[in-house]
Amino acid sequence: MNAKKIGVLALQGAVSEHLVAIQKLGATPVSVKRPEQLEALDGLILPGGESTTMRRLMKRFGLFEPLRTFHQAGKGILGTCAGMVLAARETDSGEESLSLIDAKVIRNGFGRQKESFEAPLAIEGISGGPFQAVFIRAPYLEQLGKKPEVLARIDEKIVAARQENVLVAAFHPELTDDLRLLEYFIRECI
Repeated sequence: MNAKKIGVLALQGAVSEHLVAIQKLGATPVSVKRPEQLEALDGLILPGGESTTMRRLMKRFGLFEPLRTFHQAGKGILGTCAGMVLAARETDSGEESLSLIDAKVIRNGFGRQKESFEAPLAIEGISGGPFQAVFIRAPYLEQLGKKPEVLARIDEKIVAARQENVLVAAFHPELTDDLRLLEYFIRECI
């Protein structure tokens, strides 16, 4: 693709899988743990993992405001699974979020670990047939404001959306060999 620098918030979760996928696309992957690392990036991935743990570590390392500033500067952000939870305007649990996309998120919206599943998913803007999406304790979005664009649904639950330079997905694209969602992020959001 190109030599854009894409960071992955490396506090907890599916970090290495995202770094490998970024490199496969010809972009430069960067493991991000400190606020000052954000300055050199073109885009950032908030990976899947455990959102409560990630939120605590973001507070500990002073990342909340720098991440909001990164977004306000027009830089692209992709939030997958727990990253979607962190990016939403509000959470069903009332925990603090980054408010990057105007929607409420329902954590574990499809159930607990034992209800995890895979499903073929048609994603608006991504051609080439269905994307095999991996849902692990997946969230979904509801109560969207006027700005977010719905990109995919399962059973009327919103599982992918975009608002300007922010793309969120309830599933784990890094757990498949299909790089189309990351390609879309780099092409459309950065």
